[in-house]
Amino acid sequence: MTEHNNVQTLNQFIIQRQSDHPGAKGELSRLLHHIGIASKIVNRAVNKAGLVDILGEQGDRNVQGEDQQKLDVFADTHFIDALKASGECCAVASEENEEIIIFDDELSKHGKYVFAMDPLDGSSNIDVNVSIGTIFSIYERISPRGEVAKTEDFLQEGTKQVAAGYIIYGSSTMLVYTTGKGVNGFTLDPSIGEFCLSHPNIKTPKTGTIYSINEGNYINFPSGVKKYIKYCQEYDKKSNRPYTSRYIGSLVADFHRNLLNGGIFIYPQTRKNPEGKLRLMYECNPIAFIAEQAGGKATDGMQRILTIKPTSLHERVPFYTGSTNMVKKTEEFLHFFNNI
Repeated sequence: MTEHNNVQTLNQFIIQRQSDHPGAKGELSRLLHHIGIASKIVNRAVNKAGLVDILGEQGDRNVQGEDQQKLDVFADTHFIDALKASGECCAVASEENEEIIIFDDELSKHGKYVFAMDPLDGSSNIDVNVSIGTIFSIYERISPRGEVAKTEDFLQEGTKQVAAGYIIYGSSTMLVYTTGKGVNGFTLDPSIGEFCLSHPNIKTPKTGTIYSINEGNYINFPSGVKKYIKYCQEYDKKSNRPYTSRYIGSLVADFHRNLLNGGIFIYPQTRKNPEGKLRLMYECNPIAFIAEQAGGKATDGMQRILTIKPTSLHERVPFYTGSTNMVKKTEEFLHFFNNI
């Protein structure tokens, strides 16, 4: 008997959970399987990044006006290749591309799903060996199967997601995902090259003692956010304040820590970014879906993230997510102080 005999791999888990979707014919399972393959390829590149000429900037800027890192482009390319190979996906929307990428071969045109992703979140941290990640979101297409996919297939509320997840490339590599039946986490075991179930049925604490925000932008925050930060820093034994400030600058890494330990992640609108900076389609929606499935909350400060109807692929929104009680408290501050 080996030490791995009682381990449940990602593929075993996906197949076992296929019964969660009576209408599915294995299509989502196959798509999730290919996501696992792509994440292993990207993980290998991330781990070798200090050894090969893959670090640094690509020399181009993406649609957001941000410098594209070489590893950004690598991750984008390999996820797109894996999704096309699955035959279950008809189009991809990526942070790295202004327009959707349409798969127009006959197999893909009959694909049931569209896929939105940030292929390498936190990529500005690549060169300094800080945790980065991939965020993804899966929707059923609206356009008829057999036709070429359209941008409208992606412009759906987050409540319409059939699956969402992220891969965090850190001290260990983890894949965390939900299909609307709870959240489960898998850790990559390099000795067998498989993601193994390590965090079944993740539940985030209702409250926590960590707040994650780039306080360097304090002067540009809305008054309600400034007041909440001061609230977090005050002494109050009953509520375990002052809270601890923890900010990595990688959404996946900050959210993952708070998901497991309890806390709140805040990326508000600022004077520089009055609409917010994080993208609704492929950052906020998938993270919000995971947060809610784990018992947490996600809002733009005024409304539930998952109910916002996107109007463009790269739409930005303010983002508050994490432990339910902490998000509610932040909303109280926003409503009170922003209405004075």
